[in-house]
Amino acid sequence: MATWRRDGRVTGCQRLGCAGLAGALSLSLTAPLELLTVLAQVGASPPWRGLWRAGRSVCRAEGLGALWKGNLTACLRLFPCSALQLASYRRFVMLFMDDLGHISQWSAIVAGSLAGTVATIVTYPTDVVKTRLIVQNRLEPSYKGILHAFYTIYHQEGFLALYRGVSLTVLGAIPFSAGSFFVYINLNKIWHEPSFRFSPLQNFINGCLAAGVAQTLSFPFETVKRKMQAQSPCLPHYGGVDVHFTGMVDCFRQTIKTKGVLGLWCGLTANLLKIVPYYGVMFSTFEFCKRVCLYRNGYIESPLSYKLIPGVDQSLQPQELQELKFLRRGDFEPPKPTLEN
Repeated sequence: MATWRRDGRVTGCQRLGCAGLAGALSLSLTAPLELLTVLAQVGASPPWRGLWRAGRSVCRAEGLGALWKGNLTACLRLFPCSALQLASYRRFVMLFMDDLGHISQWSAIVAGSLAGTVATIVTYPTDVVKTRLIVQNRLEPSYKGILHAFYTIYHQEGFLALYRGVSLTVLGAIPFSAGSFFVYINLNKIWHEPSFRFSPLQNFINGCLAAGVAQTLSFPFETVKRKMQAQSPCLPHYGGVDVHFTGMVDCFRQTIKTKGVLGLWCGLTANLLKIVPYYGVMFSTFEFCKRVCLYRNGYIESPLSYKLIPGVDQSLQPQELQELKFLRRGDFEPPKPTLEN
């Protein structure tokens, strides 16, 4: 059992800003691997080419900037998605929490998966646009930008086209949660010590390992989702998808029939390779941004370390700490009594 706690020294807006900045930086640095993953899933890039040859082929055909196709959409999607995920996670944690404020490890993982699913469903149209921007030819684009892609998809294919494949997000959350839980319940056996003694490095390794196992198990659902997002009769070559299908089940069937069962895991290598740099950059950036916020709020001496300022009550929230400092400076003067005639 664990107790759900949130650092009250950082405001909600600051926490959201830290998460958004960390996510945008990690997405931008790993965008080429994300592009290669999506191209392999859709079938626009033959799996036998290898990552290096596939990336070099994209650069030669469309230029170096093509490796970051769709990245702006992914970064803009971060802020509403992070806000929804944080708010939903808090609600689900409160729902699963017992009377003593404790929550089991499985319930915490389920709460995280449900919160991620809610945020993904609400912001799903931006994910469809990102996929379309990735698979199109940058030199002969069907969409001139993010807004044009939204407008064109809506008017040519209808509103439901922006939610094509959304059910796979829900289905994929089941093996994702199971994979994460399987890793976390075996961490004590892996490290031969209880979880409360894990160092920050061990926790980082645990997160990467859990992400790798969970994403591997849910990858077939992600592959079919990408194919459904990319396929369109309004695009050249039906969006570049390697199989033609009429729905989710048919997409699974046609993929297995054409490329075998392992075809559902095309692009997994690039996806796994981005886990360590993605989470490494995200966690380090988030921690640095958090230290900057704690420094500005008056809790630590420098944004370069977590050294606490002596005499500061760390249990106070930022507004309470500022009010206390205001009173200690002597700037507060009690109201003078008025004389009545």
